[in-house]
This record gives sequence, structure tokens and C-alpha cells, in this order.
Amino acid sequence: MRIGAPGAEKPVVRVDETHYVDVSDLTPDFDERFFAAGGPALLADRIAGGRPREFAGERIGAPIARPHQILCIGLNYSDHAAETGQAVPDEPILFTKSPNTLVGPYDDVRIPRGATKTDWEVELGIVIGRRTSYLGSVEEARDAIAGYCVVNDVSERAFQMERGGQWSKGKSAETFNPAGPWLVTPDEIGDVTNLGMWLDVNGVRRQTGTTKTMIFDPYVIVHHLSQFMVLEPGDLINTGTPPGVGMGHNPPVWLRPGDVMELGIDGLGAQRQHVVGPR
Repeated sequence: MRIGAPGAEKPVVRVDETHYVDVSDLTPDFDERFFAAGGPALLADRIAGGRPREFAGERIGAPIARPHQILCIGLNYSDHAAETGQAVPDEPILFTKSPNTLVGPYDDVRIPRGATKTDWEVELGIVIGRRTSYLGSVEEARDAIAGYCVVNDVSERAFQMERGGQWSKGKSAETFNPAGPWLVTPDEIGDVTNLGMWLDVNGVRRQTGTTKTMIFDPYVIVHHLSQFMVLEPGDLINTGTPPGVGMGHNPPVWLRPGDVMELGIDGLGAQRQHVVGPR
């Protein structure tokens, strides 16, 4: 985890619901350098010998520092593809999201100026653990993953679909990528391809799904992307969303200032964001 004011977060390790171990003496942040050096594996001794501290209402930031890139996979759940009326893709659909969209799991989500169709998307996030390119097999991708986290891939559909068909326009507004509350290492997860997912808006369940309906699992995604680009340590990959997005309702349901989103994934924690208006 990372706790503290925006821009001044310190790296910690959560040991239970009420306690953490401060590891800022070992690394200034959970960033590219940390992951490239072996990252989570280096923390074991420090955690075992560290003095747990009690959480005292500190802000929780995104569990990683701003990454080199945020990569996103579109239409990656068979049931979500069905609700949008689109064909199941033959290979992962890739688009990018501005890295400065990254915020904490309880930070406000701000609707951008001119937006009319702001939407929600609970997603599984992958954090890359080492510099990766041209992986020889899907199995090799397992060793390239540092961990997983909850992500809300907030989207402005009018920008995405009505402004030249460029998805990144609808994905890259400020605050559009809440992440966390934790980065969970793979050894803490039984089966990443069978995790329940959910999202509520104003207390109404909007998304219910599971990672087992993914078309391309995390290992396939990482292997595939490595054939086209270099993945850097600390990079974040948003892996797609299950059905129930606002665009999929009839009629569509869009976010408005004052709305509250709550979302989570089994074993990875939960988020809560208030929606606020444009600056």
C-alpha cells in the first residue's frame, strides 16, 4: 500500500485490517526502480522484523507510483461483449490511458468538462514486475507479474465514441483510474482466473461478474503485449470489465455529480469514490 497526502505517499505493507509496517526506509516508493530490483520479495525480512503500526485514518493512495504506462484491454469479457452487441475479439484489443489518471481508491472521480456519458468499469489490474519483451510462452508471463489490484476504468463514452472513435480520449481525464487499496502478490491469490467482481452506484448493484469469463487471461495478455512493446517494471494493465456498465443498460445510465461508486474484487479489497463536477 501507499498512504499519505497526494504526492507525498509513503510505501507500507498491510499486515491486517488495522496495522501496517512502514518500509520507507527500504524504498522511497513502490516505483519502477523498486519492482526492477525484485520488489516484493525484498520486503519479507523487513515485514517479519518490523514493528506494526496502527492505521490512523491516513489517506490511501494508489498502491504503485505513477507508472511508465497504463495499458488497457477492451471487450475482454464474453458477457460484456454480448451486452455491447459486439463480436468476441480474436486477440486482445489494446488502448492506452494517460498515466496521470491514476488516483487512490477513495479519491473523488471528477467528471470532465463537456462530458455527458461518464461510465464505470470494475477491472482487475496487473502490475508488471520486471522489464519484459518478446516472452517465449504464455507460461513465462507468470514470472513477469508483480501482483494484482482493483481498478475502476472510468470512461467518458461521448469522448470515446463520438469524437473520432479514439478510445484514449474517453479514458484519460484526470482521476479516471482509481487503483487499490492494495497491490496483492500472486502467492496471496488462489486462482486469479476465478475471482468475483462487483460494483454498486448509490447502493444499487450495477456489475456482478467473475474473472473466469475473461476471454484472455492475465498471462495471455502479458505474453501478447510483450510481442509489440517493452513492458516496464511498475506498468499497469487494466484487463477489461464484466457486464453491467452504464452504457449497457437500456436506457443507458450515466454518472452524475453526487453519485457514489463502490466496487471490489475477491481478495483484492474494495474502493469507494464520490463523483464530483468539472473544475
